[in-house]
Amino acid sequence: MRAVVLVGGEGTRLRPLTWTTPKQMLPVGGRPMIERVLGSLAAHGIDEAVLSLGYKPDAFIDAYPDGRCVGVALRYAVEDEPLDTAGAIRFAALECRLAETFVVVNGDVITDLDVTGLVRFHRQSGAEATIALTPVEDPSPFGVVPTDESGRVVAFIEKPAAGEAPTNLINAGTYVLEPSVLDRIPGGRRASIERETFPSLVEHGRLYALASSAAWIDAGTPATYLEANLRYAADPDRSCRRSDGAVVQDSVVGSGVVFGPGSVVESSVLMDGVVVGQGSKVRGSIVGHGATIGAGSRVESLSVIGPGFEVAAGVHLTSERAPAVT
Repeated sequence: MRAVVLVGGEGTRLRPLTWTTPKQMLPVGGRPMIERVLGSLAAHGIDEAVLSLGYKPDAFIDAYPDGRCVGVALRYAVEDEPLDTAGAIRFAALECRLAETFVVVNGDVITDLDVTGLVRFHRQSGAEATIALTPVEDPSPFGVVPTDESGRVVAFIEKPAAGEAPTNLINAGTYVLEPSVLDRIPGGRRASIERETFPSLVEHGRLYALASSAAWIDAGTPATYLEANLRYAADPDRSCRRSDGAVVQDSVVGSGVVFGPGSVVESSVLMDGVVVGQGSKVRGSIVGHGATIGAGSRVESLSVIGPGFEVAAGVHLTSERAPAVT
């Protein structure tokens, strides 16, 4: 079976990290996010994936010059202009001539979903399209998907008002589609699978969904990106240089990171080549590759430091982005 992986977005919510690097090429637990996503698919027998590209496509192509990633053969479909979710799926599927049942995944979702089980359910139900669902505490920022007892979707409610969702089961960003779904997506313009295609399938009784309690993180915001990384928190990389008295706890640390005397890093992500100055503290934050945290500085409460940025000595950043994002 083949898959379409949506990786064309600009990752605006993760700026300034994504000014230079596409979101799915950012590290999660020391490996690019795209490798985590494709590794999960490979575990369920998917051996070829079409990357639906738009923003900085060369970053993906250059990273895997032999056209393979974690054992999955890669093909590329590069949009000339953004086509939104449904448009991107249609473009990628037609570009690579997908003519059989295929899987679609959002490239920023880190999950242990049983894709094999989802495909089995899709085939048994006779669905034209099937959505994986996951329960969340607050469904209002997501597409909410109520179903009947058979799993048939009875409505698709995109981002309902707080307290008005009929269920806490949301669209988990993994789909199984028949090629006929492509005929429901208009060509030559932006089209949303959540706002156009899925509601159309509901009207015709052709959309099904299956809930799962598998681990699931939509790693597209600083908070969830940090959460995804901390799932893989371990001792710092052996190439890190730590001075006497430096403390590193529950963090993910890239290669070549330098810790000054008396520095403290807790529950944070430090990418390759970061320098943490003497007596500085980084707590619950994300520091991009090659950045410098000046001596005596404090970077806390989900601050995001861009690649190569230098935080001056003695500065205190709380829930800030540096450089600033407008």
